[in-house]
Amino acid sequence: MNIVFFAIIAIAFVFAAFHQVFGPGGGDTTPIQELSRAVVDSAGGAVELAIGLIGVMALFLGLMKVAEEGGLLRIISRLIRPLMTRLFPEVPPEHPAMGAMILNMSANALGLGNAATPFGIRAMQELDKLNPVKGTATNSMALFLAINTSSITLLPTGVIALRASVGSTDPAGILPTTLFATMGSTVVAVIAAKLYARFASPDPGKQPMPEGGIANPDSENEDSDTAEEWAAEYDTDAGYPLWVSTLALGALACLIPLTIIYGEVVSPWIIPSLIIGFLLFGVIRRVRIYEVFVEGAKDGFQVAVKIIPYLVAILVAVGMFRASGALEAMVGFLGDFTSKVGLPAEALPMALLRPLSGSGAYGIMASIIQDPAVGPDSYVGYLVSTLQGSTETTFYVLAVYFGAIQVRRIRHTMAAALTADLAGIICAVLACTYILG
Repeated sequence: MNIVFFAIIAIAFVFAAFHQVFGPGGGDTTPIQELSRAVVDSAGGAVELAIGLIGVMALFLGLMKVAEEGGLLRIISRLIRPLMTRLFPEVPPEHPAMGAMILNMSANALGLGNAATPFGIRAMQELDKLNPVKGTATNSMALFLAINTSSITLLPTGVIALRASVGSTDPAGILPTTLFATMGSTVVAVIAAKLYARFASPDPGKQPMPEGGIANPDSENEDSDTAEEWAAEYDTDAGYPLWVSTLALGALACLIPLTIIYGEVVSPWIIPSLIIGFLLFGVIRRVRIYEVFVEGAKDGFQVAVKIIPYLVAILVAVGMFRASGALEAMVGFLGDFTSKVGLPAEALPMALLRPLSGSGAYGIMASIIQDPAVGPDSYVGYLVSTLQGSTETTFYVLAVYFGAIQVRRIRHTMAAALTADLAGIICAVLACTYILG
């Protein structure tokens, strides 16, 4: 991450300095002034974003605490156990991390980015409890984040709403293309994470815990356990029968066609149903839901504050990269090549910016589908909508999730996530080309 962070800023500075010295000039502001403005604006925007996350984080981590106290996470992890144990063999089957990861993936699948982030942070916190080497990502963390950045999406609600607002005749028409693109990128994410792990430095999650139980004497988390210690403490062999897990996975698969058909009807019900469902479960399990919710919400506030430095670093680097003209130069260089394989030059900025800046990519998509010469129902309109709905802001996810647990050595995580992003772009092009001819 150190190399990537420095490289982005160095490239931005070189581009801005080159245009300052050799550019035509004559504008209201110079390239260096634009770069300086981007630094200040991006830093302020990062803090505003983190503050905006506080309420959402407090809400959903409070609900997570209720679900955990009632045993919902363990029930969910048992239901999806056959799949998750194969993906994450280093994590004990009934560890709380399993349930939190499943909730995060489910929220991403339903287009609930606000809910997915708190669930994902909770999953990372639980995975970090199994990590004897604090500050270094484990294979499980790398795989989870790779899947997170490429997660199968059944219902891209935000993109559908924007398409409807600009007059699309079929705003939900991107559901099949988004589903195909995310299925392809998720498969690639798993393969890439597993493959790259073989060439990365040793997995710290497999290293023995030093005497005393604390892997890193500077770590604030002193209640860490290895997977073996956790498995010895809990009865991890007590899972549901295979037919129950099969039925649960089958019901999950049935959501795919139902979401495509009834997506617009289901979308507004998701978040209210999620809240009442968690609280009702807590009531049934005799959890003191108010006190437990408040306790979890306090954690959400602390986590949101903790990630501010990481957000500032990443968003400042990305803001400088855009303001310097480096992104524009990259588009100009690659546009002629990508247009020959189904990725027009108009959509290329969207594909390049999506892993860097979610708001920037959203703005580009909005401007493209609002352009009367393009429109939301053209090939380019479908393609940029699919890209927005089927890929995640990789650098933001890395900054937030790893920042929450103070991970500095990310090992092969970024390589796996960017490989999944590339696969998502390719699959989106293939899907739109096939469906639209």
